[in-house]
Amino acid sequence: MTTRTFALIFGIAYLGAGLLGLMPGLLTPMPADAPPTRFDVMQGELLGLFPVNMLHTAVHLAIGAWGLMAFMGWLGTRTYARSLAVIYAVLGIMGLVPALDTMFGLTPLYGHDVWLHLGTAAVAAFFGFAAREQESGARERAAERRALAGDRRKASRSPVRNDRRQGPYDRRGMAT
Repeated sequence: MTTRTFALIFGIAYLGAGLLGLMPGLLTPMPADAPPTRFDVMQGELLGLFPVNMLHTAVHLAIGAWGLMAFMGWLGTRTYARSLAVIYAVLGIMGLVPALDTMFGLTPLYGHDVWLHLGTAAVAAFFGFAAREQESGARERAAERRALAGDRRKASRSPVRNDRRQGPYDRRGMAT
């Protein structure tokens, strides 16, 4: 899988998660012992697992749209993967710290969001930092195939004996 495919898959996944977060029927009420947030619009647990609110959903939509734009070539896929790795690693670590698990009261980052964010960071780090050799090797092999194909085409050229411009049918030299 290439970094471009990674951008497509994670773009669709996070765009889908963002769209699911906009559906009130898929949100269950937050438990009573959940840390309070100041931004409680569309707040609940998505599918009963992931604590979200409107700000969290908006971030998922933005990350998904960014991934699709990177896939289509409007933005760099490697930059997308590296940025995702850093952003989600920070969010995952913040979810582990009790004082920061609501991002200063703005959005919930605790519970199942922690492993989701850290897992996303790990996969994005692989495609952003480690997968470069794999892709550059494939690019070099493709360039080599193109070069060989070009050499074969040039070597197979031979002059045509009775060409209209150079054979007995050439009328350029005749006076009219």
